[in-house]
Amino acid sequence: MTMRPHETLLSVPPCSPSTLPETWPEGAAQELARRLGERCVWSQAVREQHGRDESPFVDVPPPDAVVMAQSVEDVSAVLAWAQEFGVPVIPFAAGSSLEGHVLAVQGGVSLDVNALNAVHAIHTEDMTATVGPGLTRKQLNAALGGTGLFFPIDPGADASIGGMAATRASGTNAVRYGTLRENVLALQVVLPGGEVIRTGTRARKSSAGYDLTRLMVGSEGTLGVITEVTVRLHPLPEAVSAAVCAFPSVLQAVQCTTAIIQAGIPIARVELLDAATVGRVNRHAGLTLPQKDLLLMEFHGSPASVAEQAQAVQGIAEDLGGLGFDWATRPEERSRLWAARHNAYFAGVQSRPGCRVITTDVCVPISRLAEAVQAAVDEADAAGQPYFLVGHVGDGNFHMGYLVDPHDADEIARAEALNRGVVERAIAASGTCTGEHGIGLHKRDFLRQEAGEAGVALMRAIKAAIDPKNIMNPGKVV
Repeated sequence: MTMRPHETLLSVPPCSPSTLPETWPEGAAQELARRLGERCVWSQAVREQHGRDESPFVDVPPPDAVVMAQSVEDVSAVLAWAQEFGVPVIPFAAGSSLEGHVLAVQGGVSLDVNALNAVHAIHTEDMTATVGPGLTRKQLNAALGGTGLFFPIDPGADASIGGMAATRASGTNAVRYGTLRENVLALQVVLPGGEVIRTGTRARKSSAGYDLTRLMVGSEGTLGVITEVTVRLHPLPEAVSAAVCAFPSVLQAVQCTTAIIQAGIPIARVELLDAATVGRVNRHAGLTLPQKDLLLMEFHGSPASVAEQAQAVQGIAEDLGGLGFDWATRPEERSRLWAARHNAYFAGVQSRPGCRVITTDVCVPISRLAEAVQAAVDEADAAGQPYFLVGHVGDGNFHMGYLVDPHDADEIARAEALNRGVVERAIAASGTCTGEHGIGLHKRDFLRQEAGEAGVALMRAIKAAIDPKNIMNPGKVV
């Protein structure tokens, strides 16, 4: 990956010749400032804020400018300008990505869509909502208060809906409610050049032409900028119950998960934390979870169905060495439990001050999950590399987060080798290199292994047809 030398920009528009990015064509900066006015920001601090994420990449220069879009028209104006001058554009919202999606590896403009955060419509009878890309999942669920509906996709971070669609996010509820792919009905997208299109409808199904909605969901900002998302909503469950169950080993915990899924029990969430991660979470969140390999589970439905599900799962867990259930029935107890799970990443980072995380998020067929997790744990333990293990194991998805000193090249190389082993075993088991984080910068080589040269060539052809000047988030995915 070739990095571009850092240019210093003055903090106040409009541009003068002394503030022009050296890599931009003549007149480009002045024209951007003319079209966008004060929405075009050149300050060092704002540029640096938009030039980092949660990925292990730390040496990438910030974007040359940031545009704070206030409307779809602003987005269209930026892309029309970028097409004219051949300057890259990188969509930006929450900045919580783990694979380098928002990094300006070829310079250009970071296009911030956080202000496009309106709830345009909630159709309770149809169980859909149409929202701006900057709206977060928590904001959407707050807006749904009193409707009896909720948006179930929960990747942990309070990610933006547009960013979640761009990376085809999922999270803890995916085992029951699916991923963003299954929960996005329609999009508004601004294409390179500024043209605004709509894909899909609010109807539950369609056979009309190519599925452009699915093409854009997961495209990671490389084909256009998502400016509106219509999502499915789901009824709030009548009853919810959560439980924690400890196991003597990670292997037995995963075997229990496999048995639950194969038994057809409609569990809503089933999350794995290894014993070391539980210890970090306890310290980080002030909890007293048993420091063993744990499954965190949640059941949704009627009171009778929840009781039936829980009883069946408890029987399976006991048969596989489960050490007893601790129940969290009150909403505040469940919220605290799941907040602790979502903070496992930050608990890991806090346990080693100054570290960065090299993380992976493979997903395998449920029948291959136990061997994949066990191999990952055995290799990391043998290498002596600090790590945390969490997993949305109900759908075969797990995360290894290797905690590395960003200044130790040998340690980084060791962690990357461990990461490569996890990914290559997943692909060999008919799984995927990324269950939910996306490709970004970090997994481009693995995409080639998974999809093959012909598959990647087809993706490049689609990219070239839609974005012939390669202005949309260049350097990512393909």
